[in-house]
Amino acid sequence: MKIVLFCENLYAIDILMPIHKEALLMDSTSVLWYVHAPKISHFPLDDELRYTTSIQDVYDFSPDVIFVPGNIVPYYLPGVKIQIFHGYAAEKKDHWVIRRYFDLYLTQGPFFTRKFTELSQKYKDFSVVETGWSKQDWIQKHRNDFDVEKKELLANHKRGKLLLYAPTFSKSLTSLPHIKTELVNLVHQEDVVLLIKLHPLTKQEWVDEYKQLATQEEHIVWLDDFDVTKAQLMADVMISDTSSTVYEFLLLDKPVITLRTIAKDIYWNNIEDPSLLIDAYQNIDNKEIADKRKWVMQNYDPYTDGQVCRRMLDAAARYIEQHGVPRERKLNIWRKYTSIKTFGRIKK
Repeated sequence: MKIVLFCENLYAIDILMPIHKEALLMDSTSVLWYVHAPKISHFPLDDELRYTTSIQDVYDFSPDVIFVPGNIVPYYLPGVKIQIFHGYAAEKKDHWVIRRYFDLYLTQGPFFTRKFTELSQKYKDFSVVETGWSKQDWIQKHRNDFDVEKKELLANHKRGKLLLYAPTFSKSLTSLPHIKTELVNLVHQEDVVLLIKLHPLTKQEWVDEYKQLATQEEHIVWLDDFDVTKAQLMADVMISDTSSTVYEFLLLDKPVITLRTIAKDIYWNNIEDPSLLIDAYQNIDNKEIADKRKWVMQNYDPYTDGQVCRRMLDAAARYIEQHGVPRERKLNIWRKYTSIKTFGRIKK
């Protein structure tokens, strides 16, 4: 089976890498990464794996399967086009938008499977299989790898808890312009170290502002990693807003505080006023909120067995057995135009 891992944004790397590693364990499997140069100026793994920045190369590779964490993939590429999602943010409307680019949706858990199954019955041109989310395989394997680093960090700061601030980048949803003063107050008043990890697409002026804050505050640490997962595994509590990282953290059975989330169903402590941040932190062990986290763990993604990527690859193989390998995806003119505008044309 020839596999393409479609990496449009930096955050996709840690979603796709577990699939890459699992695929290499299979016989007669070759893997090619597509890296979208307009959004990824430097690919961190350029010396470690086979990749291309050319859509023409992907077409010439003639994949059987394309795994995509984003919302779009060129319709004219051969292969089963598989949506594997870039997170769990069900409150964002675009999570449920069917753009007709995909043949197969691999859902994370029962909550998502129910809705996408309903949508598949409506549109009748894609299949749904529940597998879990690929990133969870890496998380389960490495969950305790950073315990020593965390212990040393806290010891160096002479503090007891590690907090993570990981907001969204969206101008209309982010807490970045509103919460800075209260983050500083929290660090000053509580026995904590605060890690700051901003989304790769965050506006540069906010990046500069918060990076400067970390240089000014002894117990605030700036993180430059392209992925937030390591920080999530280390942190005891996360502060955010309307970000899919909220659900990733809840699935670790750890408490979250958000500022002005747009989520309708809230399984954590949400505040509407930044001045309530310290009170919210002091209430993180609330049993009612902890019970809500358990519901998320059971319904959003219960697959902690380390076999998600194996299920994904098996689902792809079964789809090919049943339907064959499509040469391209049938789309309306607007979707074709969007695809070509984003990724360019190829020579067939």
